[in-house]
Amino acid sequence: MPFEPDGRLLEADELAADFKVLAQTAKIQQHDLALKESRQAAFISDVAHELRTPLTAIRGNAEMLADPDLPPELHEKFCSIIINESERLSRLTHDLLALQRIEDDTAPLELARVNLRELASGVLDALEPILRDRQAHTEIVGEAPDVLGNLDRLKQAVTNLVENASRFIEPGGHITIELFGLRGNSILAVKDDGSGFGDVDPHLLFDRFYRTDASRSRGTGGTGLGLAIVKSVVDAHDGTVEALNMPEGGACFIIALPSIPPEAAA
Repeated sequence: MPFEPDGRLLEADELAADFKVLAQTAKIQQHDLALKESRQAAFISDVAHELRTPLTAIRGNAEMLADPDLPPELHEKFCSIIINESERLSRLTHDLLALQRIEDDTAPLELARVNLRELASGVLDALEPILRDRQAHTEIVGEAPDVLGNLDRLKQAVTNLVENASRFIEPGGHITIELFGLRGNSILAVKDDGSGFGDVDPHLLFDRFYRTDASRSRGTGGTGLGLAIVKSVVDAHDGTVEALNMPEGGACFIIALPSIPPEAAA
């Protein structure tokens, strides 16, 4: 039943207007709740599917180890698989908790001035053992205006992008973090000279558990949540993140965050 004022009685018109607003609000809230429940159901289904793979591998190989006639070389092989799958299960659990913490946290972020070059340098320093093991050559070029953000969350996002790039370059490949300002935004781009992400919709890359190559991603330790975490962090900072294949090969992920205005910086 529509609630529309007809002008015959002021109090009745005002009451009808209030009921109309309440009805519209209730309808919006009902739609948002249904959407949230749908997303939660899909998320639980995805999590169950992702957990099933390592758990099945661990159980299967553990059962093989129970064979008293198992040759020593196979014993070592099955133990190695169990260890690797256990580590992947641990990474998956860590990323799930991180994503839930970011998306469900209703408390306002603690914000401070963040220098993106210092942040990028800190990320490369923290990832140095991994980057060295993968023989990655890294560099930071350019400067960008400071942003107002949460240092820990932004560092997590950039870490995920750099770590992701390191998994898809060849030994001796290159990862570049480029910084610059553009139209009131501070831009941080992570570029690599790997294989790129192929002919897929770039927006899909930021979906939970999406992989351009599932077998390769699993083999290099990917959980399929790293880029989803990046997007959640950037969204929380009123920014945007995009991905594109480089013409010369490789991938580029671009984070744009609102810069601190010059007058505010002064």
